[in-house]
Amino acid sequence: MLAAEAGGQRRFEVEADTVADALRSLPVSNLVFDERGDLRRLVNVYVDGVDIRDRGGIEQPLTGAEEIRLVAAIAGGAAYST
Repeated sequence: MLAAEAGGQRRFEVEADTVADALRSLPVSNLVFDERGDLRRLVNVYVDGVDIRDRGGIEQPLTGAEEIRLVAAIAGGAAYST
């Protein structure tokens, strides 16, 4: 979904001091952050394969060689009644 909104582009190289700065520089940042500027609940972020929740959050500093992956979780379903 995020790649489709970025015109099909799946990879970006950015220079940023923190994970948050890197994410805000993306053309799909409006889909990554909510109206208050918080990371959307259903967006999972991994730095070098480790969930950011286990690495200090989106304000963690970057050294410049990390790979950040975004995974948009899918939620929802159908309600059935009989």
